[in-house]
Amino acid sequence: MVSRNPSEEIRRKAEERAVDQRPRHLERWTRRTVKWIGEQVRGAGCEGTVYGLSGGLDSAVAGELCRRAFPESSLGVIMPCHSLVEDAEDARYVAREMGIDHTMIVLDSSFDAMQQALPRSDDPEREELARANLKPRLRMATLYYLAALENRLVVGTGNRAEIHLGYFTKYGDGASDLLPLGRLTKAQVFKVAEYLGVPQRIIDRPPSAGLWPGQTDEGELGFTYEEIDAHLLRGSSSPEVAERIAEMHRKTEHKRTMPPMPPFTLGEGAVPVCVEDR
Repeated sequence: MVSRNPSEEIRRKAEERAVDQRPRHLERWTRRTVKWIGEQVRGAGCEGTVYGLSGGLDSAVAGELCRRAFPESSLGVIMPCHSLVEDAEDARYVAREMGIDHTMIVLDSSFDAMQQALPRSDDPEREELARANLKPRLRMATLYYLAALENRLVVGTGNRAEIHLGYFTKYGDGASDLLPLGRLTKAQVFKVAEYLGVPQRIIDRPPSAGLWPGQTDEGELGFTYEEIDAHLLRGSSSPEVAERIAEMHRKTEHKRTMPPMPPFTLGEGAVPVCVEDR
């Protein structure tokens, strides 16, 4: 059964995690990650970061890390797209409380124009899913446009659980140049958030993609973040949850890899790329 208060359960169980999360380790992880972000950006010949600021926990943590790495050239972008009003309010609250440089770009009209231009489907469920995925893809296109204007890299906010499950939109919120939270479970993100001083109002907010009023990640997934964390860190989960996680991981493998190419090339004298070419 899905918990009604996932945030509280995750925080309460955080100290039981396999990875040591005492304050000195949080300080060390934060220092190393901030340094890593700077090295990655400068190594690419860029000058700062851009990221989506949704009002959720992960984006708040990623935003603070980016701010520390690039205090003068890090931008959080709030991008409502027929979204819940409280999402933008929470995003502005995070920016104000944490001193994050931010801007807002409303994508309602862009989304509407795309809807008008695109064909419809005879399958209502398939069309609804395709329509829902337009929003994160419009947001990512916006982030890459802004990054190109300012010679910056796009920072993603996905965590280890979301990546493992494929719980993101391909070429939408799953597209980025850097994933500083990509090796942290949800419980670990909570601990980092507390260490970084993310406002309690954001920490207490149930994880949600904001797809509809009352929607939560755990309600849609069918299991809790506590359960996926236990599965990832210790391999301990019920057979039903383990099977569901394995199925999601298998079905979404294409989201975590580059598009496949045929293992052969064309033309005489071409360099072989596999044994069959020889």
